[in-house]
Amino acid sequence: MKSNHLESYKAIIERSKDAYWAYIPELEGVSGVGVTVQEAKQSMLEGLCLQQELGNLPSQQIAFDYHFDVVSLLNYFKGILTNAAFERLTGINQLQMSHYATGLKKPRKAQRLKIEKALHQLGDELRSIYL
Repeated sequence: MKSNHLESYKAIIERSKDAYWAYIPELEGVSGVGVTVQEAKQSMLEGLCLQQELGNLPSQQIAFDYHFDVVSLLNYFKGILTNAAFERLTGINQLQMSHYATGLKKPRKAQRLKIEKALHQLGDELRSIYL
């Protein structure tokens, strides 16, 4: 009998010099690469399907919590949220956000949590909008 339980895994998104890399640490062989975050996520999902088809992983629906490094996150949302928008959301000034986006500086844990919390609040607000 099949379980209706939806398994959830942490998917890591990181940026290298030339591309984005997406992988699931708990699932060996499930990773992907792409020029964009979307391409890397799609490549990772294809790797997951391949591992399931080969019988290396159970054939079940899987959910993901995406974990970004700050540089990857800020570059991923670059065309959607400007440094000015991030400043309004987080209270972290634009110059500092620019340093984080380029990797010139790494945010402390408190700053990372402030960014994460602001994005979650924005997401909650956006989910409550109907047109």
